[in-house]
Amino acid sequence: MEIWINPACSKCRSALTLLDEEGVQHTVRRYLDDPPTVDELRAVLDRLGLEPWDITRTGEAIGKELGISDWPREPAERERWIAALSEHPKLIQRPIITAHDGSAVVGRSEEAVREAMRRSG
Repeated sequence: MEIWINPACSKCRSALTLLDEEGVQHTVRRYLDDPPTVDELRAVLDRLGLEPWDITRTGEAIGKELGISDWPREPAERERWIAALSEHPKLIQRPIITAHDGSAVVGRSEEAVREAMRRSG
C-alpha cells in the first residue's frame, strides 16, 4: 500500500495515524517533493475509477491562475488535466491510497482509509 501525502494536510496526517495505529505496512510518498508522472497519474486514475477533474483541487492558487475550474470536463481534455496535475502536484487531491487489490481511494475520511485497508487484506 502506498499513500500520497502532503505533510501539511490534516487529512493526510489523520490517514497516516490510522494506518500506523492499525499496524498497516505502507509506503509514504510526499508527492509535492516527488511528483507523479503523467503515466503514474493515468494509472492511479484507473485504479480510482475517476477522471482527473475528480481529483483536482480547483481552489488552489495555481488552479485559479490556470483557470482550471473553467476547463471542459470531457474525454478530449483528459490529457490536458493530467498534464496540469503532473506539472502542478499541489492540485492533486489528497491523500491517495493505493490498495493491494489494484484499486485506490482518496482517503479524506476514516471510512475511506479503512476501505483501503480492507482492500489490502
